[in-house]
Amino acid sequence: MADKLVGACIIGQSGGPTSVINASAYGAIAEALATDEITQVLGADHGITGVLADKLYDMGKEDPKELAYLKNTPSSELGSCRYKLADPEVDDTDYKRILEVFKKHNVRYFFYNGGNDSMDTCDKISRYMSKSGWDCRVMGIPKTIDNDLWGTDHCPGFPSAAKYIATSAMEVSKDGKVYPTGQVTIIEIMGRHAGWLAGSAALATHFGAGPDLVYLPEVDFDMDAFLNDVERIYNEKKNCLVAVSEGLHFADGTFVSQAKTSATDGFGHAQLGGLAARLAEQVKERTGAKVRPIELSLLQRCGAHLASKTDLEEAETAGRKVVQAAVAGETGKMVAFERDTDEKGNYKCKYILLPLTSVANAEKKVPLEWINAEHNFVTEDFINYVLPLIQGEPERPTECSLPRYAKLKKVLA
Repeated sequence: MADKLVGACIIGQSGGPTSVINASAYGAIAEALATDEITQVLGADHGITGVLADKLYDMGKEDPKELAYLKNTPSSELGSCRYKLADPEVDDTDYKRILEVFKKHNVRYFFYNGGNDSMDTCDKISRYMSKSGWDCRVMGIPKTIDNDLWGTDHCPGFPSAAKYIATSAMEVSKDGKVYPTGQVTIIEIMGRHAGWLAGSAALATHFGAGPDLVYLPEVDFDMDAFLNDVERIYNEKKNCLVAVSEGLHFADGTFVSQAKTSATDGFGHAQLGGLAARLAEQVKERTGAKVRPIELSLLQRCGAHLASKTDLEEAETAGRKVVQAAVAGETGKMVAFERDTDEKGNYKCKYILLPLTSVANAEKKVPLEWINAEHNFVTEDFINYVLPLIQGEPERPTECSLPRYAKLKKVLA
């Protein structure tokens, strides 16, 4: 057991939201409030930008019942950001300000909930605090629907998004077969470099109503092969449903999406969109069929009404585990998931810690052996990987048959 470290903690959310990121926040907040070593629990307004602005909420002044509603509240209730910290060796301006705020509030624990870029932020702050001599334990809580964080079997948020995508694909599959005239439907799914989400649409096919074709960004996209695939299936069935990842790219690395623009997010990533519409034009020109492009867009990451109970429970546990680990003396780590089975052979999750330096800015992609030889669908191994993660229906509090979400007072510290 490490020496007891007493002081306040800050909990921040960063990057794209999910339907269960607030469950992680609740786990961390509830655990911190119940921990003697943590004297005050602060929530950062819009992630690290709230720390820089010294805009912090006193979570101890919230109604415990309202905090519990966070478990079923989608998006990032404390507010998120996409703010990239400079390398401290190049420009330490932000770090000096962060240290100033930490000292002002006697912050000895910092918990940051996010994906690849957020773990980079977390790692930089951890290294700076260590170098500065300020005793502060910095820990990361994983989050990303893209499921591309290195070192963890899966990420909180991905299973619920996968469940939403599979369910939506089943519904669209049924809708697309209503009329005798036939139709090609193309569903565009998030995923810049990793195809975990698009691949999840294949779950619908596994259960009898889903896409005929699935294309992931792990392999180069061939427009001619794609059009041949669609035309063949349409001619056979007079109907074809296709799932595509937004990050599909040609062999030269350029994105297929016609909507790739100069606009980027705060980390320099291209903002993609319009892929389904472009492919629809190509299919219509080739086949003459009625073609409907569908872009799931933000719906796939905020669909808490279709959240996986497994995902929600693991997200909350991740928040609790990171607080427990920090109080026990850990720092510079991210809590990660390791797949295991119980005595009956059923899926269960083990929680481990990984160094932030190994996680930050690393990407985990779909294994190539989980993509079929034709590069137009996933294998049974992919299905077996995802299926245990989407299980269970959480209790969802409602008000007049609509979701009841958290209503925080957000009292400034």
